[in-house]
Amino acid sequence: MAMNKKTIRDIDVNGKRVLVRCDFNVPQDKTDLRITDDRRIRESLPTLNYLLEHGAALVLMSHLGRPKGRDEKFSLKPVAARLQELLGRPVQMASDVIGDAVVAQAHALKPGDVLLLENVRFYPEEEKNDPAFARELARLGDVYVNDAFGSAHRAHASTRGVADYLPAVAGFLMEKELNYLGGALENPKHPFVAILGGAKIGDKIGVIENLLPKVDRILIGGGMANTFALANGYPIGDSLVEADKVDVARGLMQKSAGKLVLPVDWMIGDKFAADAKAKVVDVQNVPNGWRILDIGPETIQLFEQKLQGAKTVVWNGPMGVFEFPQFAQGTLAMAHALAALPDCITIIGGGDSAAAVEAAGVANKMTHVSTGGGASLEFMEGRVLPGVEALQNK
Repeated sequence: MAMNKKTIRDIDVNGKRVLVRCDFNVPQDKTDLRITDDRRIRESLPTLNYLLEHGAALVLMSHLGRPKGRDEKFSLKPVAARLQELLGRPVQMASDVIGDAVVAQAHALKPGDVLLLENVRFYPEEEKNDPAFARELARLGDVYVNDAFGSAHRAHASTRGVADYLPAVAGFLMEKELNYLGGALENPKHPFVAILGGAKIGDKIGVIENLLPKVDRILIGGGMANTFALANGYPIGDSLVEADKVDVARGLMQKSAGKLVLPVDWMIGDKFAADAKAKVVDVQNVPNGWRILDIGPETIQLFEQKLQGAKTVVWNGPMGVFEFPQFAQGTLAMAHALAALPDCITIIGGGDSAAAVEAAGVANKMTHVSTGGGASLEFMEGRVLPGVEALQNK
């Protein structure tokens, strides 16, 4: 699971055109398309700078959002502009992804030049992992580097297919992600605590089953905790719940040998809205018509206590409806609790959890903040990621 794959250190890139799959799927302001968080672009810099310093020309590719066909709203032009600032050298922008004009532009590159392709998802063949499309992409480079961990769980042409046509290795971000996540799962320092939240237990069943034999405790929050509450026979009012997963939750509790730690109180609201009336109730007292929207203060205290002394913590998923400030308390408290742990490896599994540690101002206090929510989740489930599997073994 951890890094037994070749990386850019293991190959000679001098004088070569290197086709790099980056993860430039960055959030943008809806009105002026300004990039609101460039962390994923910054995370690619160690790989790109290493390749440039070792005499490569770079052809970069990425997706952005979920366009239906070609759509200027999803153009990578703002990314090219930001990347140029960060790299401190010109970044050429291709007008397309494939075709003779793009091939000519790529083949004209000299060592030190950088070319960014347009959004690979402008072509439906990308997500279908169409072999002809992957072969067209492969025409642009001599070697392929996958540095897009956030898309490694997708078997797409730019993440998986290209590796059939070019020698394929990992970039430094991919290596870092696999080393941290793989290390936590294969050889964690104990006590090892997992914090799991988010809306659905359905997304996390495989993760819980894979983690139970490895961890000392799993703290459960977010909407998925409601399903466990229902399995315990507690009232949940009008809360989000997966009624078809109640038996699964019951089975996990029986199997867990007491490792699952569930909330003891909730912060509830009279509606699903930022301006809902809010109050704290214990887990057995949710009135009809109210919704569970966050863990309560006693649960925060309980979870903080269960984190004491931890040497490895993996966190995936918020504790409540984190986008509403009055129901973000549980999530922010977990972020601050992790930041305060002495001598502990803290791994944040991307997505909303990454946004939470950023919002709490403690991202720089975490050992590793993953760039891939879905990918880190599938990795924690023990699944093989297609974009990693396709890379050459050491």
